[in-house]
Amino acid sequence: MAFNSGNGNDRRLMADINIVPLVDVMLVLLIIFMVTAPMLTQGVDVNLPQANAKALRSDEERLVVTVDRNSRIFVGKQPMEFNRLSETLKAIVERRTDRQVYFRADRAVPYGFVIKVIAEVRNAGIQKLGMVTEPLER
Repeated sequence: MAFNSGNGNDRRLMADINIVPLVDVMLVLLIIFMVTAPMLTQGVDVNLPQANAKALRSDEERLVVTVDRNSRIFVGKQPMEFNRLSETLKAIVERRTDRQVYFRADRAVPYGFVIKVIAEVRNAGIQKLGMVTEPLER
């Protein structure tokens, strides 16, 4: 047993670890992740046209080409230049079993630009092109 001699030179190591600061930091990190996680799942903001159609089911993640209101093109969530769209889609579709592409375009995008993007998708060798819409409001 160790006794304190009373001269104040007692330099024993502390055997207990205080985990309260660690728990505090972990709780703060948990709150930060809970607040930011919903913001990370949002994609490209597009105001879709409405149509009366059934939802589709697929086991493989869908390949979506999006055109936003500023006529910017996205493959998935990655921005894409118009002149690289066809070659990028060719490379992606070659590795997939589902060769269907879904197309989302904001209703404010000029019709002519939408047709040009669809033509580039077709030039990539994609024959199945699904149009993404919102359900009709009743």
